[in-house]
Amino acid sequence: MRSSRAVRRQETILGRVRAGRACHVGTLARQLGVSEMTVRRDLDALAAEGRIVRTHGGAAPASGVVFQFKFLERAAEHRAAKEAIARRAAGLVPDGAAVALDSGTTTLALARALRARDGLTVITSSLPIASELQYCEAMEVILLGGRLGRGSPDLGGALALRALEALHADIAFLGADAVAADGTCYHASLEVAHLVGAIAGIADAVYIVADSSKLRRTATARAGSLADWAGLITDAGLSSRVRRSLKAAGVNLIEVQSMKKGHLQ
Repeated sequence: MRSSRAVRRQETILGRVRAGRACHVGTLARQLGVSEMTVRRDLDALAAEGRIVRTHGGAAPASGVVFQFKFLERAAEHRAAKEAIARRAAGLVPDGAAVALDSGTTTLALARALRARDGLTVITSSLPIASELQYCEAMEVILLGGRLGRGSPDLGGALALRALEALHADIAFLGADAVAADGTCYHASLEVAHLVGAIAGIADAVYIVADSSKLRRTATARAGSLADWAGLITDAGLSSRVRRSLKAAGVNLIEVQSMKKGHLQ
């Protein structure tokens, strides 16, 4: 839990970032009378809330780089579960791998978990993920072209599909709007489902990353079946019935514990 002093300091930093003032770590530390390590922690906390974007040596307004879409509101939902899923998924990424990430909020958490890794190539259709990783000097980022989704920071359509034809990924992590008890994955948009299927098609191993709120639901468009992919990484909020159904369908189920207020959930 943040102290009142940390809250005030972070609000001051946020005001300076939004006003376009000097936002480098060293400058902020001098102005606030704290250490650079403290400023970095404050910036990381603000970035985790989607209020700013971390840049090389400082920060930029979220509205200018990661875009203020409803996407950012969704990123705050089930945050502890998404971060736990992201940490587990990051542990599956081999050194030097080509990693494909779609444009979900859980894959954005995974991108953050991969920031410190060297030698990775990240292929993504997500503008927020590209923004999150653009200053990682030891990482190559390939942003698929295409049409910008209305009301969401996704790139898709024919251009994105065509770009995928020239690419290969060692491992892919994809989100889902819904996962049925039989392991079928769904998206609300047919175009997104088509793109997710295409990303899966270029990867040697495919994992769905989705918090348990997405389980035992359906949506409009089928994206594929977990029985055909490497597995589902989710939190431990599944009912015993859904857990049994997924395992009976041949799904490799990887459940993680999420941390909240210092306690396991």
